[in-house]
Amino acid sequence: MSPLHFGKQQLESIRGKSIFDHADQLHVKVPTSCGRTGTCHECIVEIVRGMEALSPPSEAEHFLRDNYRLACQARVLDPDADVEFSLMQRQRQIMTRGLRRAVELDPLTRRVGDDDVYFGDRRIDTYRGAIYGLAVDVGTTTVVMNLCDLETGAILFTSSLDNPQRFGGSDVMHRISYDSDEFHGEMHLAITNAVNSEIRQMCRELRFSRRLIYELVVVGNATMRDLFFGLDVKTIGEKPYKSLTEFALLRGERTTTALYTSPGELGIRINPAGTVYGGPLIASHVGADVAADLVAIGIDEVGDDETVMLVDIGTNTEVIVGNGRHMLAASCPAGPAFEGGYIAYGMSGFTGAIETIRIANGHVDYKVIGDAEPEGICGSGLIDLLAELVRTQHMNDLGVLDHGSPHFTIVPEKGITISRADISQLAQAKGANYCGAWIVLRSSGVPPRRVKRLYLAGGFANYIDVPNAISIGFVPNLPLEKIVKVGNASLEGATIMLLSREKRDLVEQLVRRATHIELEMEPDFFDLFVDGCIFKPMDLSLLEREEIAR
Repeated sequence: MSPLHFGKQQLESIRGKSIFDHADQLHVKVPTSCGRTGTCHECIVEIVRGMEALSPPSEAEHFLRDNYRLACQARVLDPDADVEFSLMQRQRQIMTRGLRRAVELDPLTRRVGDDDVYFGDRRIDTYRGAIYGLAVDVGTTTVVMNLCDLETGAILFTSSLDNPQRFGGSDVMHRISYDSDEFHGEMHLAITNAVNSEIRQMCRELRFSRRLIYELVVVGNATMRDLFFGLDVKTIGEKPYKSLTEFALLRGERTTTALYTSPGELGIRINPAGTVYGGPLIASHVGADVAADLVAIGIDEVGDDETVMLVDIGTNTEVIVGNGRHMLAASCPAGPAFEGGYIAYGMSGFTGAIETIRIANGHVDYKVIGDAEPEGICGSGLIDLLAELVRTQHMNDLGVLDHGSPHFTIVPEKGITISRADISQLAQAKGANYCGAWIVLRSSGVPPRRVKRLYLAGGFANYIDVPNAISIGFVPNLPLEKIVKVGNASLEGATIMLLSREKRDLVEQLVRRATHIELEMEPDFFDLFVDGCIFKPMDLSLLEREEIAR
């Protein structure tokens, strides 16, 4: 018999037993709420290797593609084959903190008198000893949430996990395509199941009833937010790339793109009298997560004669330039390359990922998350690697390796390399970010030297080496003293909206002050994209000269 693997754990596989059965023996907690009948669709696992050794997909698995299976349905048929699986909801190195903006505690859900709980002006329950709320940032790659005490403002619990929707694709366009097909609703079910699972975990660890959670504030890009609320996202994937809520707003049928609904409507297991709020969108793919960023960085306090820049780096990077009175916004479809997608030895920020790299005298030094054996390279390591390859002349700024080599070896004993194809994928992802920053800065008419602050938002941005990122044109070439990492500003903004009705109203005002730019409509978009694929710093002096010429 051959071993069945889960990370570094393994045991002998047994013919006829399911992946779930083997996970039990390994003491691996696989989420489920249907008693392993295949109906809840919560126990999705990724089969890293050995798919051919498992039973064919059952009818309950008809919605899954590629190497994804339900743990309760996939059974070992060939115990002599190597099988490895991983969970969809793995914990990773996710930035859960960022700026902490002081706000006056004034939640919509609050205690009135000694015995009543109100939402706004409406009584919803009898006071049960506590009032909790949940702020949720649904990213394309990761999901992070804060459990808050709405009577004190304290954050009681923070949870972070992979977005379990990745079986539908690694980026928003693939997920839109998946959800628009016969499997509409599976993406919604996957994310709400994951949130319910985390709520159960919070309740167990803190020993309280889920009925004490009265409100959820949910932010995410337009696709992620709308999938959470079970809306049809097909229109977000087609020109002019707008949510159904944005179309309704433009027709005068709504006064906001924000969403309010009951927990029961979404299948969220909190107090049934509670409320689930989805933050407002800015426009097209620039969603509620960026709106939350704006309140987190305090853009409303930036003076009319000042300008700040926000770059929220991720699978879909967003760029904002402006102040509290007016902003320009754009979305850059960077894709998952810097999250490890489409890169042979790329991986997310899990234990075993190389997170920093330095090259000296032909020798590669690196640091691995968790001080474990290296298994691959995460985004921060990829940025370091590209910068170091150029600096040491092992690669030119066009991405061609020294002597035309097809790959560069990072960890010889593990066979970990970066190839010309990998570099091309990373160049295109970087090129998308470059275009967004360049075009929004240019459209603002503000010379780069007058940008007071550049905020780098997102968990990934928190771990990057900024000088290295500047050297390859990944972020704008501004003075280091102007660049501030703000971590998970989206989660912070969602938490602020949960704790302050005034700031929730402010977010509604801020999104109306933003003008959306469609990058691909710029006549020189393709030329800028090609420039952005070159591994060199942005020459912002060109924008300065353009401004002087105007």
